[in-house]
Amino acid sequence: MPVTHLREISPAARLENVRYAIRDLACIADEVARQGHKILPLNIGDPLNFDFQTPAHLIEAVYRAMRDGKNGYSSSSGIPSALDAIRGEAGRKGISNIQDVFVTSGVSETVDICLTALLNPGDNLLTPCPDYPLYSAVLAKLEIRLNTYYLNEEDGWQPDLDDIRKKITPRTRGIVLINPNNPTGSVCTRKTLEDIAELARRHNLIIFADEIYDKLIIDSQNDSENQDDDPHVAMAAVAPDVPVITFGGLSKNYLAPGWRIGWGIASGEAAVIGPYLEGVNKLLRARLCANHPEQYAIKAALEGPQDHLVEVKRKLRSRRDLTMKWCAETARVSCVAPRGAFYAYPSIDIPEGDDVFVTEVIRQKHVTLVHGSGFGQRPGTKHFRIVFLPDEKTLTAAYAAIGDFMRERYA
Repeated sequence: MPVTHLREISPAARLENVRYAIRDLACIADEVARQGHKILPLNIGDPLNFDFQTPAHLIEAVYRAMRDGKNGYSSSSGIPSALDAIRGEAGRKGISNIQDVFVTSGVSETVDICLTALLNPGDNLLTPCPDYPLYSAVLAKLEIRLNTYYLNEEDGWQPDLDDIRKKITPRTRGIVLINPNNPTGSVCTRKTLEDIAELARRHNLIIFADEIYDKLIIDSQNDSENQDDDPHVAMAAVAPDVPVITFGGLSKNYLAPGWRIGWGIASGEAAVIGPYLEGVNKLLRARLCANHPEQYAIKAALEGPQDHLVEVKRKLRSRRDLTMKWCAETARVSCVAPRGAFYAYPSIDIPEGDDVFVTEVIRQKHVTLVHGSGFGQRPGTKHFRIVFLPDEKTLTAAYAAIGDFMRERYA
């Protein structure tokens, strides 16, 4: 019988450009943990790793759905009660001219489907720098070149409108806006949103408005130009005519990241966005549906008690303030105060790469951070991202360890 020699099976070449710094660093942390060290995790934005709990009425809604036999497939776009609740929430945010709503397996799937349905070879999409690395990972998978625009650190990490204008090409199809922003914690002003909307009108762009942290605003601007009752302004609310897909979900606002429930709200003129939505729905049908019983938590979340948000924001505000105090008191570190979400993105003045910095902090001090170069940053700058979800005692210990590392290494 002939002997067959199997050859190595290689992955697709396009995966060479797929990076996900947040999870990639976890591999180093796991290695350190196997050596018997306890890791202080300031790298992954999962509130349930710390002293936060999913609201009980959401759990009850899912349990009841499972008990009542809602364990088969749902319709591809989602169950009617969830879609109605999302539309109602959109209305409360001032979003009108809604053309479609759909439920996905977390916002990660919303992003994947929406970008896949839009982009052809040779097209490009404007994404922020720094940004959440999911976007660059999906674009790499689609073999779409990056076209990044800067956030301006000198202006509270607002999008740099001049840079956006320079980066628009005839093959630019859309723009991603993460608001509140991950990793910086910045929140866009209404004026910024209006300016971006005008660029979208002028260049026929679709806007992908990632607003997964919209209820986690821990600070409002107190200047005379921004006196809105709601400190977060939805992109689609200021531009009802512009094609916008607004991303939302249960992971952050409602403390249920493991349920993987997200959604998209498509708004704008029907004649403009309609053909694109046919493509989105083709992909939604191809993957069958999002998790069925967990969809019953959407109505409970959006229309039920919001009491948990008061305590969540109280904790985040205190932990943000502790973080900013440490940044202000630590040599070589400076930081723009985050206004939303639970991330800080300090600038660091060191003679080596920020990737080396975070790797050595993990190995020597057993604190896990994420390097700024994993999110993107202006050339010549260095940053790292802090997740300030842990309690004050844990944060204090982590910051003391990082401070010790910096004195030992950079004195």
